[in-house]
Amino acid sequence: MLAIRFDRFGGPEVLTPVDVPAPVPGPGEVLITVEAAGVNFADTLQVDGSYLDPSLLPHVPGSEVVGRTEDGRRVLAKVGHGYAEQVVAKESALVEVPEELDAPRALALLMQGLTAWHLLRSAARLQAGESVVVHSAAGGVGSLAVQLAREFGAGRVLAQASTPEKEQLALDLGADELARYPLPLRADVILDAAGGDLFDHALGSLADFGRLVTYGNASRTAFAALDPARLSRLNAAVVGFWLRPTLARPGGLREPLEELFALTLKGRLRPVTGAEYPLAEAARAHTDLLERRTTGKVVLRP
Repeated sequence: MLAIRFDRFGGPEVLTPVDVPAPVPGPGEVLITVEAAGVNFADTLQVDGSYLDPSLLPHVPGSEVVGRTEDGRRVLAKVGHGYAEQVVAKESALVEVPEELDAPRALALLMQGLTAWHLLRSAARLQAGESVVVHSAAGGVGSLAVQLAREFGAGRVLAQASTPEKEQLALDLGADELARYPLPLRADVILDAAGGDLFDHALGSLADFGRLVTYGNASRTAFAALDPARLSRLNAAVVGFWLRPTLARPGGLREPLEELFALTLKGRLRPVTGAEYPLAEAARAHTDLLERRTTGKVVLRP
């Protein structure tokens, strides 16, 4: 079968189409024929060596797929080695996907949707009427966080994005206004995956008992040392968030995902879908993602 593999760390150029044997499911696992595989920013970190131990090379990246099991069920699954025509997954980790929900939207709701849900519910613990600022508001997580903040009762939602087109998308999704620093208000919740200067601007813009939730460092800039005394003066908090251990908690995966499915099918949540690439062109997908030429969920089609 066709898979995408890298044998050394580097940029998108190290991603190579290869012919490999189909995987064989072990006890408690099922074989899935892939309909579409999701592309995430974290995949690029695996490729450049930020996330992956060298002992695991060569490696097939990819952490999420929509596909069909051998008994015909259409499922969404968190997997390893998802950039392939077939994958194996634990039976316990499968979530059945309604036929009316297309693969790109379903994939957007797995990693990005669950991240947005938990950022607001679990990490920020958003309360009704609070103000929310979403950085990278046109991206996979940000575009859903803008909408979910409104759904969860935020009083005001401000959006930050890198281009006028992306700013307009965030407004179309329900943001009240654009976030430009210094902010026109002191924010109760700020969601940041950019790091760098945006993190510093955000920290100084929190309201009393505000929460700055950091869940990435897309700027690839080293964080400055965080002085606890500064947090005391601000009367605010910085909260770190990582999805992987969150999903291992009771109620961390299936229940939020079912809520996201229901909101989408009711038309109250609109996952933004972006470009689709043939599986063999995974390197081009990574290049476009890193160059910020994509908007919404990017997928690979075998």
